[in-house]
Amino acid sequence: MESALQLAAGDAALTEAVRRGRKLLHRRAMVAAAASVVPVPGLDWAVDAALLSRLIPEINTVFGLTPAQLDQLTPHKRAQVQKAVTMVGSVLIGKFITKDLVLKAATKVGMRLTTQQLAKYVPLAGQAVSAVMGYTAIRYLGEEHLRDCVRVARSAQLHLPALDAPPPSSSSSPSRLSSFFRRAS
Repeated sequence: MESALQLAAGDAALTEAVRRGRKLLHRRAMVAAAASVVPVPGLDWAVDAALLSRLIPEINTVFGLTPAQLDQLTPHKRAQVQKAVTMVGSVLIGKFITKDLVLKAATKVGMRLTTQQLAKYVPLAGQAVSAVMGYTAIRYLGEEHLRDCVRVARSAQLHLPALDAPPPSSSSSPSRLSSFFRRAS
């Protein structure tokens, strides 16, 4: 399977967006690894969910795929993005990230997380294994999301936000486009 960088090859803006997204991803995965070492049952899952609920919108922002950014597109371009999101099959692009969406994405690595919980209770070696698995789980989910974002941006021929542009303000009330992207679970 191609990495997000390989998918972005040939497009300087997409390649830079992937690099920025990976930098965010690496930082969050390191925090997840640190939380995985603490032998408190369920703490790492709570930390992973919190990290993902912040990481996914940050990656979406880098690619111009937050609900607020999509609201600023023309209706034709929004339709192109919606079609691309549907083709990619992502549940995390163009949506307000909720606990349910994070849990849905985390089910992809559910067995790893269960093994990670059990490994914690083996002194030293188990905690090291747990930390590696915590890091790997977040990296896997983040890389999957980066690949989805690259596919959507390419398919919809989306112009990425400028590197120095401030992120759009996020409001607590749902936008008109958010209902367009939201699907009943």
